[in-house]
Amino acid sequence: MRGHRIEAQALEAATLDAHRALAVYDGALEWMRRPEAAMKGPLAAEVWTFDRTLTHVLLVNHPWRGWVAPGGQVDPGETPREAARRELFEETGVQAELLVTPAAATVRSYHPARSATAGISYLAVVGQRAQLKPECGQPAAWHRLDEPWQGWFADDRLRMKQCALWLRGGLGHTARGSGD
Repeated sequence: MRGHRIEAQALEAATLDAHRALAVYDGALEWMRRPEAAMKGPLAAEVWTFDRTLTHVLLVNHPWRGWVAPGGQVDPGETPREAARRELFEETGVQAELLVTPAAATVRSYHPARSATAGISYLAVVGQRAQLKPECGQPAAWHRLDEPWQGWFADDRLRMKQCALWLRGGLGHTARGSGD
């Protein structure tokens, strides 16, 4: 993810989705509202893909980030939601409809040598029998939410677990976190 200007349409869509998200972490909304936010690109999008029992999440084994949610950079002309669906398909072979309510908005660094950027985590629920066709060199697999995995974003498992509880309890349309 290299820095570049974020298109106004993509930043506006990300801000709207951040408002709708179940949780907002790391001051993501404030980051997106800053006048200079468009200069702090790229924008990131990922998908927290749960199985129908809401006990497993689909992750990809990134070459140096470890197990992370499928995702990546929002390309020119895309909204974050479109980028998330594209990245999910490219990295796992899974085509899924994303839930209306996003899981989270974050600001974090995807590489130790690069500055932090904003990202939106979307939600999908699919059957574990969905055929996985991962990218070469980046395996995809289902992971239990109650068992740790090695990944770049240490807080993600607990955040995903909380999100699964919200979904299980039918609270997804009203629950909203404000921090870690």
